Amino acid sequence: MKAHTSEIARGERFGFGENWTAFLERLDAQRIEQAEQSLRSMLGVDTLEGQRMLDIGSGSGLFSLAARRLGGQVVSFDYDPQSVACTSRLRQQQSAGDPAWTVEEGSVLDRDYLARLGRFDIVYSWGVLHHTGAMWEALGNAADCVAPRGRFFIAIYNDQGRASRRWLSMKKAYNALPRPLKWLVLWPAFLRLWGPTSLRDLLSGRPQSTWREFKKNRGMDPWRDVVDWVGGLPFEVAKPEQIFDFLQARGFRLQRLVTCAGGLGCNEFVFRKEGDVL
Repeated sequence: MKAHTSEIARGERFGFGENWTAFLERLDAQRIEQAEQSLRSMLGVDTLEGQRMLDIGSGSGLFSLAARRLGGQVVSFDYDPQSVACTSRLRQQQSAGDPAWTVEEGSVLDRDYLARLGRFDIVYSWGVLHHTGAMWEALGNAADCVAPRGRFFIAIYNDQGRASRRWLSMKKAYNALPRPLKWLVLWPAFLRLWGPTSLRDLLSGRPQSTWREFKKNRGMDPWRDVVDWVGGLPFEVAKPEQIFDFLQARGFRLQRLVTCAGGLGCNEFVFRKEGDVL
């Protein structure tokens, strides 16, 4: 999308696709199984057979692949062309020619595009809607894609108040700098996020243990993860009760909530449209 490229050039948006490209180089069977288990656990199911899932902001395509392996019919889209390329590459590697998995370029802020896609049994958008620049509009549009009695699985950055505002200022500074100078923001942020943990591991006689565990669980190098966090612009946040109130007013009820305990990171929610009979 030309708009996406222009926004990056103006320092208004971070290109997540570069990080997803690096992520795919390290993707293995264990990480795919972990993604499948995450979907099974959060949605409370063993299979997605007979269900359609929309993956909004598919990124690497990992969770689209996990949903497909669980039997779901999947439509994946992303606003970032490089992320679309990542998802397409993963589909080609793992599920070439599969008519039950479609990959497209699109925006959750484009209501006409979403209307053409229709309604889905599961709408999944993990860590995406707060990067659109219009989080509440994106949340409402995504919710409209959920079919009656369908489920809505989202993750949204936690509102830490003053700390969140400081991180926003840092992200703006990072994206405004030319590439050769981005380290001026990146290195201090890296030390802030990983310095205490690394020191604690060293003093406990387990140097880099958290680093290795992070790579195993997340499938992404901690350095690349910090780049993703520091660069992640647009950036919006919400308190769990704000998300709850917003979606309850639109006919959803909360089924599952996993918080980040008031700290840095995302709160995860699974909602179901009212009218469902358990």
